[in-house]
Amino acid sequence: MAIRYIRQASQKTLKGVALVRLDFNTEDDWRVAAAIPTMKFLLLHAAKIIVISHKGRPPAYRSGFHGPAMGAAKKFSLKADSRKLQKLLHHRINFISHFDFEAIKGMVDDAPGGSVFLLENLRFMDGEARNDARFAKKLASLADYYVNDAFAVSHRANASVAAVTKFLPSFAGLGLELEIFSLSRAMENPRRPLVLILGGGKASDKLGILRYFKNTADYFLVGGAAANTILFLKGVNIGESLIEEDPRELRKLKSVVRYKNVFLPTDVVWAGGRILDIGKRTEIYFSKIVGRAKTIIWSGPLGFVEKKPYENGSVAVARAILRNKKAFSLAGGGETVMFLKKYGFDKKFSFISTGGGAMLEFLEGKKLPGIKALEFKNNLPYTHKKEK
Repeated sequence: MAIRYIRQASQKTLKGVALVRLDFNTEDDWRVAAAIPTMKFLLLHAAKIIVISHKGRPPAYRSGFHGPAMGAAKKFSLKADSRKLQKLLHHRINFISHFDFEAIKGMVDDAPGGSVFLLENLRFMDGEARNDARFAKKLASLADYYVNDAFAVSHRANASVAAVTKFLPSFAGLGLELEIFSLSRAMENPRRPLVLILGGGKASDKLGILRYFKNTADYFLVGGAAANTILFLKGVNIGESLIEEDPRELRKLKSVVRYKNVFLPTDVVWAGGRILDIGKRTEIYFSKIVGRAKTIIWSGPLGFVEKKPYENGSVAVARAILRNKKAFSLAGGGETVMFLKKYGFDKKFSFISTGGGAMLEFLEGKKLPGIKALEFKNNLPYTHKKEK
């Protein structure tokens, strides 16, 4: 995978204006915090920095919309996030609330060296989600080179992730490089036993990773809706428990029932006619397995961790992982990470991925649009000269 990394770029390239894709689409600032090393690196080298990002799923706005002044758009604004970034970076952030690119270019050109700007939520512009080349070209016109440090959105073919690389020399940031290295380590040559812990609320999301690791994983430890769904397909009474409801996905998941390395809860915790956590025997069994593992990948809690006492199973397994000092432990997905952060477990994992869907798709062996766009053949060479 011939990708350009920002730490390998020449000093001549780095001293231009950097257009940096980050991800503010999170419950707190943990994804932004993960990008601070890249931002600090660029502050040392770049003339100026323009940060671009998105938040939520606001209504699509026609080209030419200038700011979030209309109704519900206010709640999707990145203005508050600019203050969060400023606090984390300890550097002044100039927030730009409109998409008048000519005016933005003038502001950037007139600003003193070392200035950092944050543009408004890119999803206010319908060209972003459509991966529109014209919108991407307007973004590119603001800078001399592009840096992607938003792994969590790299599985989406958006203008600020994919199309923009057609118009600027483009690089992976330090955080994205670490994601690629850490996830590849777990995929390509994992130390055995390899254990995957799969839970969360949607069974079909885990189908790809189950298929990819079918012949290499020693154990799939399954909880949450994924376990409920497989138990249902095995003919077990799961009451009103959450399961995959799409008939097409259920047909695909039937093959998983026959996997000999899939281990389901042997006892569960019930409440209101629903399975809400793994039981005590399963906690002990799963904990023994992760205690012997050499590589651990975790995506999705094993129970309804939002409410006590249904986080007990996930807590027990997390603690067993932390006790295993010999394993390379990797976790990702917003729900999983927020759970781990709640208990302070995240700091003791070998690596915490900022991706949810992106992590799963990468681990399934898919080429993510945002990463593919950074390959040498897919973006402009270092010698690129912008049109005057």
